[in-house]
Amino acid sequence: MNDFIYLASQSPRRSQLLDQLGVRHELLLPGPEEDAEALEVVLGNEAPAAYVRRVTQLKLDAALNRFAIRGLPEAPVLCSDTTVALGRVIFGKPTDAADAERMLAALSGKTHRVLTAISLGTVSKRYQAMSESRVTFDQMSGQQIQTYVATGEPLGKAGAYAVQGRAAAYISRLSGSYSGIMGLPLFETAQLLRFFAYQP
Repeated sequence: MNDFIYLASQSPRRSQLLDQLGVRHELLLPGPEEDAEALEVVLGNEAPAAYVRRVTQLKLDAALNRFAIRGLPEAPVLCSDTTVALGRVIFGKPTDAADAERMLAALSGKTHRVLTAISLGTVSKRYQAMSESRVTFDQMSGQQIQTYVATGEPLGKAGAYAVQGRAAAYISRLSGSYSGIMGLPLFETAQLLRFFAYQP
Protein backbone atom coordinates (compact mmCIF):
# COMPACT_ATOMS: atom_id res chain seq x y z
CA MET A 1 0.00 0.00 0.00
CA ASN A 2 1.31 3.46 -0.95
CA ASP A 3 1.36 6.09 1.77
CA PHE A 4 2.19 9.02 -0.52
CA ILE A 5 2.21 10.04 -4.18
CA TYR A 6 4.15 12.49 -6.33
CA LEU A 7 2.27 15.48 -7.78
CA ALA A 8 3.83 16.60 -11.04
CA SER A 9 2.15 19.99 -11.15
CA GLN A 10 3.17 23.55 -10.36
CA SER A 11 -0.44 24.45 -9.53
CA PRO A 12 -0.92 25.30 -5.83
CA ARG A 13 -4.66 24.61 -6.30
CA ARG A 14 -4.01 20.95 -7.16
CA SER A 15 -1.82 20.56 -4.09
CA GLN A 16 -4.55 22.13 -1.93
CA LEU A 17 -7.16 19.77 -3.41
CA LEU A 18 -5.02 16.74 -2.58
CA ASP A 19 -4.70 18.11 0.95
CA GLN A 20 -8.49 18.29 1.05
CA LEU A 21 -8.62 14.56 0.31
CA GLY A 22 -5.98 13.89 2.94
CA VAL A 23 -3.51 12.58 0.36
CA ARG A 24 0.13 12.87 1.35
CA HIS A 25 2.12 14.08 -1.63
CA GLU A 26 5.47 15.46 -2.68
CA LEU A 27 6.02 17.75 -5.63
CA LEU A 28 7.85 16.38 -8.67
CA LEU A 29 8.42 19.54 -10.70
CA PRO A 30 10.22 20.02 -14.03
CA GLY A 31 13.84 21.06 -13.93
CA PRO A 32 15.13 24.17 -15.74
CA GLU A 33 16.21 21.96 -18.65
CA GLU A 34 12.59 20.93 -19.35
CA ASP A 35 10.19 22.91 -21.55
CA ALA A 36 6.92 22.05 -19.80
CA GLU A 37 4.88 24.57 -21.82
CA ALA A 38 5.85 22.84 -25.08
CA LEU A 39 3.77 19.82 -24.04
CA GLU A 40 0.60 21.93 -24.20
CA VAL A 41 0.80 22.88 -27.88
CA VAL A 42 -2.47 22.14 -29.68
CA LEU A 43 -2.25 19.97 -32.80
CA GLY A 44 -4.15 20.98 -35.94
CA ASN A 45 -7.93 20.47 -35.64
CA GLU A 46 -7.51 18.51 -32.40
CA ALA A 47 -10.73 17.88 -30.45
CA PRO A 48 -10.66 19.30 -26.89
CA ALA A 49 -11.15 15.90 -25.18
CA ALA A 50 -8.41 14.28 -27.27
CA TYR A 51 -6.14 17.24 -26.60
CA VAL A 52 -6.48 17.20 -22.81
CA ARG A 53 -6.01 13.41 -22.64
CA ARG A 54 -2.90 13.55 -24.86
CA VAL A 55 -1.31 16.42 -22.93
CA THR A 56 -1.90 14.69 -19.60
CA GLN A 57 -0.29 11.53 -20.92
CA LEU A 58 2.72 13.51 -22.16
CA LYS A 59 3.01 15.16 -18.74
CA LEU A 60 3.04 11.74 -17.07
CA ASP A 61 5.68 10.45 -19.51
CA ALA A 62 7.88 13.46 -18.70
CA ALA A 63 7.29 13.12 -14.95
CA LEU A 64 8.13 9.39 -14.90
CA ASN A 65 11.32 10.13 -16.81
CA ARG A 66 12.14 12.85 -14.26
CA PHE A 67 11.40 10.37 -11.45
CA ALA A 68 13.80 7.78 -12.93
CA ILE A 69 16.61 10.29 -13.52
CA ARG A 70 16.39 11.58 -9.95
CA GLY A 71 16.33 8.08 -8.45
CA LEU A 72 13.44 8.82 -6.13
CA PRO A 73 11.64 6.37 -3.81
CA GLU A 74 8.89 4.37 -5.54
CA ALA A 75 5.40 5.95 -5.52
CA PRO A 76 2.67 6.70 -8.08
CA VAL A 77 2.92 9.97 -10.01
CA LEU A 78 -0.15 12.16 -10.59
CA CYS A 79 -0.48 14.54 -13.53
CA SER A 80 -3.41 16.67 -14.62
CA ASP A 81 -4.36 19.10 -17.35
CA THR A 82 -7.37 21.37 -17.69
CA THR A 83 -8.71 23.02 -20.81
CA VAL A 84 -11.67 25.25 -21.57
CA ALA A 85 -13.58 24.61 -24.79
CA LEU A 86 -16.26 26.57 -26.60
CA GLY A 87 -17.46 24.11 -29.20
CA ARG A 88 -14.25 22.71 -30.67
CA VAL A 89 -12.25 25.86 -29.92
CA ILE A 90 -9.67 25.30 -27.18
CA PHE A 91 -8.94 28.15 -24.78
CA GLY A 92 -5.60 27.58 -23.10
CA LYS A 93 -3.68 29.96 -20.87
CA PRO A 94 -3.72 33.55 -22.18
CA THR A 95 -0.41 34.87 -23.46
CA ASP A 96 -1.05 38.37 -22.06
CA ALA A 97 -3.81 40.69 -20.82
CA ALA A 98 -5.15 41.39 -24.32
CA ASP A 99 -5.42 37.66 -24.99
CA ALA A 100 -7.24 37.19 -21.67
CA GLU A 101 -9.72 39.92 -22.63
CA ARG A 102 -10.30 38.24 -26.00
CA MET A 103 -11.04 34.89 -24.35
CA LEU A 104 -13.41 36.34 -21.76
CA ALA A 105 -15.28 38.32 -24.42
CA ALA A 106 -15.78 35.07 -26.36
CA LEU A 107 -17.02 33.21 -23.23
CA SER A 108 -19.27 36.05 -22.05
CA GLY A 109 -22.97 35.16 -22.12
CA LYS A 110 -22.28 31.58 -23.23
CA THR A 111 -21.93 28.08 -21.78
CA HIS A 112 -18.58 26.36 -22.26
CA ARG A 113 -17.03 23.05 -21.25
CA VAL A 114 -14.18 22.53 -18.81
CA LEU A 115 -12.29 19.29 -19.41
CA THR A 116 -9.80 18.01 -16.86
CA ALA A 117 -7.87 14.79 -17.48
CA ILE A 118 -5.81 13.08 -14.81
CA SER A 119 -3.18 10.37 -15.19
CA LEU A 120 -1.80 8.37 -12.29
CA GLY A 121 0.94 5.85 -12.85
CA THR A 122 4.25 4.18 -12.24
CA VAL A 123 6.75 2.78 -14.70
CA SER A 124 4.80 -0.51 -14.84
CA LYS A 125 1.16 0.64 -14.84
CA ARG A 126 -0.89 3.74 -15.45
CA TYR A 127 -4.51 4.85 -15.40
CA GLN A 128 -6.35 7.85 -16.80
CA ALA A 129 -9.71 9.49 -16.14
CA MET A 130 -11.44 12.68 -17.25
CA SER A 131 -14.16 14.94 -15.92
CA GLU A 132 -16.30 17.23 -18.05
CA SER A 133 -18.17 20.17 -16.57
CA ARG A 134 -20.19 23.04 -17.99
CA VAL A 135 -19.90 26.66 -16.94
CA THR A 136 -22.20 29.52 -17.96
CA PHE A 137 -20.97 33.11 -17.85
CA ASP A 138 -23.37 36.00 -17.52
CA GLN A 139 -22.99 38.75 -20.11
CA MET A 140 -19.91 40.75 -19.18
CA SER A 141 -19.32 44.32 -20.32
CA GLY A 142 -16.02 45.39 -21.78
CA GLN A 143 -15.32 47.39 -18.61
CA GLN A 144 -16.04 44.39 -16.37
CA ILE A 145 -13.70 42.23 -18.41
CA GLN A 146 -10.91 44.84 -18.29
CA THR A 147 -11.35 45.29 -14.53
CA TYR A 148 -11.17 41.55 -13.94
CA VAL A 149 -8.12 41.09 -16.18
CA ALA A 150 -6.39 43.98 -14.38
CA THR A 151 -6.43 41.89 -11.17
CA GLY A 152 -3.95 39.50 -12.82
CA GLU A 153 -6.06 36.50 -11.84
CA PRO A 154 -6.76 35.33 -15.44
CA LEU A 155 -3.09 34.95 -16.35
CA GLY A 156 -1.85 31.38 -16.14
CA LYS A 157 -5.42 30.01 -16.10
CA ALA A 158 -7.06 28.00 -18.88
CA GLY A 159 -9.87 30.09 -20.33
CA ALA A 160 -8.52 33.17 -18.53
CA TYR A 161 -10.46 32.73 -15.28
CA ALA A 162 -10.40 31.03 -11.90
CA VAL A 163 -13.73 29.59 -10.75
CA GLN A 164 -12.65 29.87 -7.11
CA GLY A 165 -11.64 33.52 -7.55
CA ARG A 166 -13.27 36.78 -8.58
CA ALA A 167 -14.69 35.24 -11.76
CA ALA A 168 -17.34 33.60 -9.56
CA ALA A 169 -19.21 36.93 -9.63
CA TYR A 170 -19.95 36.34 -13.33
CA ILE A 171 -20.71 32.60 -13.30
CA SER A 172 -24.48 32.16 -13.39
CA ARG A 173 -24.51 28.37 -13.56
CA LEU A 174 -22.20 25.38 -13.44
CA SER A 175 -22.70 21.64 -13.58
CA GLY A 176 -20.25 18.83 -13.11
CA SER A 177 -17.18 18.78 -10.88
CA TYR A 178 -16.29 22.02 -9.08
CA SER A 179 -12.88 20.59 -8.14
CA GLY A 180 -12.46 19.48 -11.77
CA ILE A 181 -13.04 23.06 -12.93
CA MET A 182 -10.40 24.15 -10.38
CA GLY A 183 -7.96 21.66 -11.94
CA LEU A 184 -8.23 18.31 -10.15
CA PRO A 185 -11.51 16.34 -10.06
CA LEU A 186 -11.47 14.74 -6.61
CA PHE A 187 -13.96 11.94 -7.29
CA GLU A 188 -11.99 10.65 -10.29
CA THR A 189 -8.70 11.15 -8.44
CA ALA A 190 -9.93 9.05 -5.52
CA GLN A 191 -11.03 6.32 -7.93
CA LEU A 192 -7.59 6.13 -9.56
CA LEU A 193 -5.83 6.13 -6.19
CA ARG A 194 -7.71 2.94 -5.26
CA PHE A 195 -5.98 1.13 -8.15
CA PHE A 196 -2.77 1.66 -6.15
CA ALA A 197 -4.35 0.55 -2.86
CA TYR A 198 -4.40 4.15 -1.65
CA GLN A 199 -7.57 4.96 0.29
CA PRO A 200 -8.10 8.71 0.67
